Amino acid sequence: MTPPTGLPATFNDFLGNSTAVEHLRTSISAGRLPHSLIIAGPNGAGKYTLALMLAMAVECERQPRDLWSNGQSLASFCGVCRNCTRIAGAHDLETLVNEAVAARDDLRETDKKDTRVLIQPHPDVLIVPPDPPQLLIKLGQVRTIIQRANYLPSEGPRKIFILTAASFMKEAANSLLKVLEEPPDYAHLIILAENPGELLPTIRSRCATVRLGALPVEELEMFLADRRPDVPPKQRTLIARLSQGAAGKALSFDLDAYITARADALLLIRNAAAEPDHTALFKMTETYRAGAEGQQKTAALLRSLTLILEDLLLLGAGTPELIRNTDLRPELDRLSQALSFHWIEQASRGLDQVYSGMRRNLLRSLSLDAFSSQITNAAR
Repeated sequence: MTPPTGLPATFNDFLGNSTAVEHLRTSISAGRLPHSLIIAGPNGAGKYTLALMLAMAVECERQPRDLWSNGQSLASFCGVCRNCTRIAGAHDLETLVNEAVAARDDLRETDKKDTRVLIQPHPDVLIVPPDPPQLLIKLGQVRTIIQRANYLPSEGPRKIFILTAASFMKEAANSLLKVLEEPPDYAHLIILAENPGELLPTIRSRCATVRLGALPVEELEMFLADRRPDVPPKQRTLIARLSQGAAGKALSFDLDAYITARADALLLIRNAAAEPDHTALFKMTETYRAGAEGQQKTAALLRSLTLILEDLLLLGAGTPELIRNTDLRPELDRLSQALSFHWIEQASRGLDQVYSGMRRNLLRSLSLDAFSSQITNAAR
């Protein structure tokens, strides 16, 4: 039976990375799931979905097993017991986080600053997302993990803590080591990371790591043809390339929104490659204001900038068959001739600074103005 939340009905329905998934299922079946685990992979690769499925397999009341061809026992989940359905109910994490933030906003001012965003779909499963607005895992969240890890499971065989990002405040990262150094026998801590390098080396050294690799473009195209038949073939090909090998990202990819954000990204790059039109540039960056809408718009702009810069590097390296923005090939060729490798390197560093500024909640329009000035000067 398919869980009502959109989670895959079984592990066999999880797209790609079958070897990594089977290894984790075997570990659960044998009672050897690591107490501290990093699931690494690009955005949209299915890290959070897989983490929930692992939690369901651990906590499932029925504990079903599949037999692999070599006789190995693979853990599974029924999807219908009370433990499974409650955990599966956390699949729409964005909605749950928004509800938690709204509930916090309704508190008295004195209580707001001490209230952290936590999602608990099951008494023994705690999900810890980055806390808005800085979008970092904060000390209060880690302290809750430490406190709850001291108590035995109440309804399931194990306690599971899922941290949905690798971006920590310094104090929070240091405090997490207390759990990692001596984890209780009944507790599992799972960290989801796009870039494990963001984590402290002392955290990485205490965790087992499973990596979810990118899926081939052809496999994503077939997936989209099956799941999004309304998308024309040419757009399917473009979405498959722009999704960077991530099935979840491909399924939810908004091509129109991406093309809109990419137009602004190209304006920034054209101003660096030619005579800058500061009036048009500042008019554009002024639209990236504060608030949730501005944050989403800025994130879309930065993603499109990243993909364009990667395409320019691929053209410079003589591998045009790997570019993602295939519909922009003539313009990318022109920009590749006009901009040096040094400029692309400087622009990439500037993007990292804008990302860092977003985490610190700096004014987005000013950050983008500074970035555009930086890359314009680098091209001179």
